[in-house]
Amino acid sequence: MHPCTVPFYINSRYLPMNLDHSALVDLLRKAYSAEKAAAFAYQGHAGAVKDKEEKIAIRQIEMDEWEHRKEVLHIMRQYSIPVSKLYEIRFHVIGKIISFSCYLIGWFMPFYFAGRLESGNVCEYFRMMQYFHELGILEHNQVLYEMGMKEKEHEIYFLGKIKNKRMLPFFEKLFAWGAKESFNDIDLDKKYPVEASALYCKKRSEG
Repeated sequence: MHPCTVPFYINSRYLPMNLDHSALVDLLRKAYSAEKAAAFAYQGHAGAVKDKEEKIAIRQIEMDEWEHRKEVLHIMRQYSIPVSKLYEIRFHVIGKIISFSCYLIGWFMPFYFAGRLESGNVCEYFRMMQYFHELGILEHNQVLYEMGMKEKEHEIYFLGKIKNKRMLPFFEKLFAWGAKESFNDIDLDKKYPVEASALYCKKRSEG
């Protein structure tokens, strides 16, 4: 059986279902490992901040990332997609380095780069949805929608912490994310319903 094939039954007949989409398979594997890096990073971030409410909020975001990793793995197992050892090692190291750096680079930069990272992560889940739709698969819409929206909530949290800081305009000009720029087109106050949410990040996917 192909490594990205899952069996299912229709009218008692065995039929193979091929996940014949290399970009989708790679995105799932990368997202699974990258969520671990993000969780590690938030461990350091929570440990580095002194404010109790910030610690609680960042630890909750860490828990969200572990939950996303679990959900992505569940999808991967449905299609017998193996975890990438290369991605696991790479993102493990990246996460640990970022976690340690949070104790060294002050208060502003961990919040800024966390928000920038979350902004990009939003479209990963809507891009997965689009890829699944190309294969005629709709069953993952709800979970992908929820994960994408949760990443947007994370972005908004981190932006809210730094939006009035004097360093933000400089960093926004340098790294293309901030109060005026985002890597996604989601407005939490005017959300599309799940059935229309594949329209999100469409221009970025096509570009």
